Amino acid sequence: MTRRFGHGLVLGKFYPPHAGHHHLVRTAAARCERLTVLVCAATVESIPLGDRVGWMRDIHPGVRVVGAVDDHPVDTGDPAVWDAHMAVFRQAVPEPVDAVFTSEDYGEELGRRFGATAVCVDPERLAQPVSGTAVRRDPAGTWHFLAPAVRAGLARRVVVLGAESSGTTTMTRALAEHYRRRGGPWAATTWVPEYGRTFCAERLAALRAVRPGSRWADVILASDDFPHIARRQEREEDAAARSGSPVLFCDTDAFATTIWHERYVGGSHPEVARIAGRGRQHLWLLTDHEGVPFEDDGLRDGEHLRPWMTARFQEELERTGRPHVRLRGSHEQRLTAAVAAVDALLAKGWDLADPLPERRSGGPRPSGHS
Repeated sequence: MTRRFGHGLVLGKFYPPHAGHHHLVRTAAARCERLTVLVCAATVESIPLGDRVGWMRDIHPGVRVVGAVDDHPVDTGDPAVWDAHMAVFRQAVPEPVDAVFTSEDYGEELGRRFGATAVCVDPERLAQPVSGTAVRRDPAGTWHFLAPAVRAGLARRVVVLGAESSGTTTMTRALAEHYRRRGGPWAATTWVPEYGRTFCAERLAALRAVRPGSRWADVILASDDFPHIARRQEREEDAAARSGSPVLFCDTDAFATTIWHERYVGGSHPEVARIAGRGRQHLWLLTDHEGVPFEDDGLRDGEHLRPWMTARFQEELERTGRPHVRLRGSHEQRLTAAVAAVDALLAKGWDLADPLPERRSGGPRPSGHS
């Protein structure tokens, strides 16, 4: 009969979390009355500790997840280094621990120092042949080992924005289809529609229910409608990123909503600006209005404002330092330029910094930061 424990502990960097980590955590959880997962991050690492803790909580809702900053060197044979790491671990997890679960050769020493049973889980990585090093080196190639929350955090997000009837939706769809055709991890590429249009259509429908024959020009948008639009756009973007590929295409975003507020209400809205400031987008593609016929689909009335809006998008993209490309010419020319810009973004990779180096002066590794 498999022994059960009262309080179990799993610790590591989870930089980033992958299927091997989740196999370890689920195995430990099945053998313990309660389990604590300790996420330790060094300040040299690129993914914030808070993100990793949040991801692990999302993936393992029945497990207690805590975080700690651990900047001590990783020296495999220095007892003083072990003492320094244990001080971090004990401060984060002060309760008695009955068992520590690892897939590493330091497990016995870690268990001894906690006064706990050391349980080794899949040390050969047969259940999930992946490592944090492999994911950091090639997130796209290891995408199938990543849980939805981690995918949402790592996906490269590309925003298509522009004035009314300048082809943003057409371009967003075309880009998603282009990358889906590449297959592999890209086959799940998707795009996020513009929620503002849905909101406006619903507002017009509600007005027509009271006053049949109403037109878009009769709809009044209030300033406080725009934070709602920005938050909803953000939520839908995050939801799509959880199930998509390493790249996500977005038909507008909260940053674009700042300009739409200016267009319909005038001035800026501090809450919309705040939402835009916390975004995780990586590239903006601005569709020029020149050469694109204006089509009134019942929710547009600003043909004369298109030059002004294109200019304002350009000005704000430059002022805020957002990486961007302006798309001009025919649809085919624009798509070619857009794909080149996205490929350049993807070619840069994720630029995830290496963790603290491990020095081996003898003995087991001290920290479990796998």
